[in-house]
Amino acid sequence: MISQSAGTLAIGIVIFAGLLLTLFTLLYKRFPFYFRNILAFMRVRRAASLVVEDGTRLHVSIGSANLLTPAAASALAGLAIIRHLGEVTSLSDHPPVTTTGSATLNLLAQDTLRTAHEAVATEQAFDMNNGRLAGLTPLSYVAGVMPTIRDEKISTNVIIGNFGPEVGLLTEAADRQKTPIIAASDSLPAQAVLYVATQEPLIGEELFAAGAYTQSGPGHAASLLVQDVLRWLIILALIGGALLKVAGLP
Repeated sequence: MISQSAGTLAIGIVIFAGLLLTLFTLLYKRFPFYFRNILAFMRVRRAASLVVEDGTRLHVSIGSANLLTPAAASALAGLAIIRHLGEVTSLSDHPPVTTTGSATLNLLAQDTLRTAHEAVATEQAFDMNNGRLAGLTPLSYVAGVMPTIRDEKISTNVIIGNFGPEVGLLTEAADRQKTPIIAASDSLPAQAVLYVATQEPLIGEELFAAGAYTQSGPGHAASLLVQDVLRWLIILALIGGALLKVAGLP
């Protein structure tokens, strides 16, 4: 059971974070923030700009996270990338394709692709088949994604979301096609696999910076600053607690 004081503290932190997010979002519209370069995201933007010219397409796989669990945060990061890439490449003859391992997540991916397609007002009709449910179990999901990597003229694979160690099979499939792969996961086993299987893996919280680094909106950029503020407050609280302990104070 969560004590009343702990519940009150949690609510206070949520309200404080919400106020910071609103403040930083408003500030960003007037004073854009700048972040350190992450090579993987630079490659994503470069691939999106070239896909229209070379007649290929991008593939984004966002895993099979349950939207009612904390793993849903990784799926939302993947959806942010889908929205940005969809807007940039929908004018191509080969619009981006997404693969998921969850029925509800697939519906969100399809709706995100459709929204991005309509945002650029293309005359070409939107094809719902570009958002695909590859499989409902980890291995069936991987088996369903492999033909997309092999047969769809993919120039870059973006694998970002909740995966297990089986993600190594996807990196192997992309390597056999000699197509670049940009990957991130919130799962430690998947991060271990990606660290040795890809050239520029996104480690830890870099996964949740996807929206800000792909220029999805000021809210995503502001969220990174909120994370930094909360991180420093936690660090100061730990240092303060340690000093009080050393001083013998309660």
